[in-house]
Amino acid sequence: MGAVTAVTDELMDALKALLGERLSTSAAVREQHGKDVSFHEGHPPDAVAFAETTEEVAEIVRLCAAHKTPIVPFGTGTSLEGHISALKGGVCIDLGRMNSIIEVNGEDLDCRVQAGVTRKQLNEYLRDTGLFFPIDPGADASLGGMAATRASGTNAVRYGTMRENVLGLTVVTADGRIIRTGGRARKSSAGYDLTRLFVGSEGTLGVITEVQLRLHGIPEAISAAVCPFETLEGAVNTVILTIQSGIPVARIELLDEVQMGACSEYSDLGYPALPTLFFEFHGTEAGVKEQAERVAELASEFGGRDFQWATQQEDRTRLWQARHDAYWAAKALKPGSGGWATDVCVPISRLAECIMETKRDIEESGLLAPLVGHVGDGNFHLVYLLAEGDEEEYRRASAHNDRMVMRAIAMGGTCTGEHGVGYGKIPFLQAEHGEAVALMRQIKQALDPDGIMNPGKVLPA
Repeated sequence: MGAVTAVTDELMDALKALLGERLSTSAAVREQHGKDVSFHEGHPPDAVAFAETTEEVAEIVRLCAAHKTPIVPFGTGTSLEGHISALKGGVCIDLGRMNSIIEVNGEDLDCRVQAGVTRKQLNEYLRDTGLFFPIDPGADASLGGMAATRASGTNAVRYGTMRENVLGLTVVTADGRIIRTGGRARKSSAGYDLTRLFVGSEGTLGVITEVQLRLHGIPEAISAAVCPFETLEGAVNTVILTIQSGIPVARIELLDEVQMGACSEYSDLGYPALPTLFFEFHGTEAGVKEQAERVAELASEFGGRDFQWATQQEDRTRLWQARHDAYWAAKALKPGSGGWATDVCVPISRLAECIMETKRDIEESGLLAPLVGHVGDGNFHLVYLLAEGDEEEYRRASAHNDRMVMRAIAMGGTCTGEHGVGYGKIPFLQAEHGEAVALMRQIKQALDPDGIMNPGKVLPA
């Protein structure tokens, strides 16, 4: 791939002619668009272009391609592995103004939205239709960004990830072409599956500007429950047996004793600082009751205490908001600290082994790193709480993260269940995928020969 170049005066003049005041070189705007919410260092772009249509995105890309200038797509900036950092400068394309819901096809349970629509915006729009979009990564991320990072979240154990819920895309390629992938049909055998190629590509193959999504009916009954355990191993074994028993739970979230204590304090929940599972059950009244009773029986076998139920909407909202605020609750345990969030995912049968080894390693390393996870999928997260400027503590955390990731890969798992690669997880890609990385390079070379699309992400240099 050819060497990319910085923004030239000629390119800047062409972009200003196209966008007018919607092109910004303000230091504050550039800084905001070069740093996500992760621990990884930010790098500002040279300019930020606020696009409003797919055609405008295509023209911006064509102009940048002619000058071999890097392009970094931007949704809401909530990614966790440095995805939006402009490592080689260039132009950030902010898609936030492309926030129209184009169509909702209620009878077919699908919709089409512009990439800047957020998940909360879509669900608010759907509120009176009896439908909802279930993918919930916690942050109110843009749906284009969620597709680009193959996001998932608390509901994935029942409803899947963005991979399963994206039916089609509109994408601007690295040479400025506008293509449509997939469609509204629930299945197709026509040609290569380009939709899945772009889902999870993290802006390295093209800019997603529209997303066709699968919708789901709002369940007749929803109930949530909180169950503390005497031991972390008992909580994890409850999860494993629940999944292996085929109980169709909608959510199973694990918080270790450190994270549960932090969340209880931060969100004033009043629960004990013990390893805890958060459950949610969806279905008919009878179905929800049966699911809950079966899970309660399993939990009791592994030292689970009495379930505490949350059936009212406001109680469930408060409970899940507390779960989504886990990162900020964790940071409150060590005021002034930086929070380095990381994740791995393993086959469900290896989950207890992986978590227990990871916990022992945390204690032996002398780190403060609360653990939380979407454990119904075998996916769990840590937040290393690191003192500002403490390089020795950072080295211990980095070494622990390396061991945890390699442990997960050795168990048949992955270096990231949902955070994505960005530039934070690049070092582990070869260990996980081996020779397949070379094929990924060939795909990148074919679709982006000049290497202008979000350079420095996903693939090792």
